[in-house]
Amino acid sequence: MPRYKLTIEYDGTPFSGWQVQDNAPTVQGALEAAVKAMCGEDVRVHGSGRTDAGVHALGQVAHCDIAKPFRPDRLRDGLNAHLRPNPVAVLAAEIVPDDFEARFSAKKRHYLYRIRNTRANLALDIGRVWRMPRHLDTDAMHEAAQRLIGKHDFTTFRDTECQAKSPVKTLDQLDVTRNGDAVSIITSARSFLHSQVRSMVGSLVWVGEGRWTADDLAAALAARNRAACGPVAPPEGLYLVRVEY
Repeated sequence: MPRYKLTIEYDGTPFSGWQVQDNAPTVQGALEAAVKAMCGEDVRVHGSGRTDAGVHALGQVAHCDIAKPFRPDRLRDGLNAHLRPNPVAVLAAEIVPDDFEARFSAKKRHYLYRIRNTRANLALDIGRVWRMPRHLDTDAMHEAAQRLIGKHDFTTFRDTECQAKSPVKTLDQLDVTRNGDAVSIITSARSFLHSQVRSMVGSLVWVGEGRWTADDLAAALAARNRAACGPVAPPEGLYLVRVEY
């Protein structure tokens, strides 16, 4: 039975996250319905990670096993036809070895968080960025962010319902850049805790607003206590950009 790797883009706004739920639309559910409509099989589509409600993806990766063989480009086009009108697109499909796992074979995940630092209301970016009307000192945010790089216990930045066995993660990258009123926070690691990225972003915004210093951020990390975290950034600014294998 062939195993297919799918690279997927989606707007997370209308979905209650990636994972299938009984009474709510999900990205995984939309993909599995498309597979069934195309080949008549009940197939589980396994993602590289469970993005939360409202979170977007530019390069989510999933795998599935389908008994009926398809040429990869035909599978891609057929799934996209059955995915309409959902805001989900299969960008690529390829046949991979049977031991490929979208989640467990991943070597690194890359996320982008987008902020519009503007007093004006959003028009085109509604639901796709976090609007912050107060000026952010992005140089201070970037400097503080480097205090989180490396291997740490990230309990402070971990959702209370996180199911990971350990709060210890190694953060490889956390950069803050500005282009006009567009602020980008780019982060990379092999894996992240539940809500870790949004928790780090919210705390960095406090640094940008002058409420916290880099030392305050480091102290929050060292506290290893969820109560020490700053605000959790809203989901609409977060994008899963790429997964490395």
